[in-house]
Amino acid sequence: MNVIHATAIIDPSARIGANVSIGPYSVIGAHVEIGEGTWVGPHVVINGPTIIGKFNKIFQFASVGEECQDLKYKGEPTRLVIGDHNVIREFTTLQRGTIQDEEETRIGSHCLFMAYSHVAHDCVIGDHVILANSAQVAGHCEVGDYAILGGNTGVHQFCQIGPHAFVGAGSMVLKDIPAYVTVQGYPAAPHGMNFEGLKRRGFSKDALRALRKAYKVVYREGKTVKEAIAELTDVQPVLPELAVFIDSIERSQRGIAR
Repeated sequence: MNVIHATAIIDPSARIGANVSIGPYSVIGAHVEIGEGTWVGPHVVINGPTIIGKFNKIFQFASVGEECQDLKYKGEPTRLVIGDHNVIREFTTLQRGTIQDEEETRIGSHCLFMAYSHVAHDCVIGDHVILANSAQVAGHCEVGDYAILGGNTGVHQFCQIGPHAFVGAGSMVLKDIPAYVTVQGYPAAPHGMNFEGLKRRGFSKDALRALRKAYKVVYREGKTVKEAIAELTDVQPVLPELAVFIDSIERSQRGIAR
């Protein structure tokens, strides 16, 4: 059974799933889909085209699915797609894509967007990602599964942040961050790997050992990126966890933080 406050404004074209709650003075615009069990607090604005999955929580004053701030955007019908079980806190802004990319901003599942965080147009955010208060991600960025962005982090457009990476509070990310790597500062520079987080997520001792060695090869031995990758792939078989690290470096378009 849906619980929709009498002061909420819902466009006739919006599709509202079962057991959805929409609070006072919230506005649900045209071409919005809200999945089962989602809770929308008071004073939330959701514009479309936007698809929101199941069991999300969207707190007051969040702006979801609004037109992007890219000056090239001229009202084209792009969209925002959000997965399941996300928490979107106060004053968070999640914006739709542009036709300059894939016309879509994508948010995974089980993410936490703390107050005042921002995800710009055409970004791809993985699962279990955390953006702490006032973390800001510019357009066309990718953030991998389980990555954490500390408070007041800024991410330059087109950057890639690999799975399980950790960005310390107040950092400015100007280059790509490989999987598992911890960075801090302006510009963000590497400070080891996020081993504490990897242990909590059940990474094996063999995987952690291989990643420690791989980090030294890339960051401590004075090799070029090409030389480091050649050494890491020379030993067979490559563990799946190490393959993720290698792939995140090989996919880099802006160069990795070193």
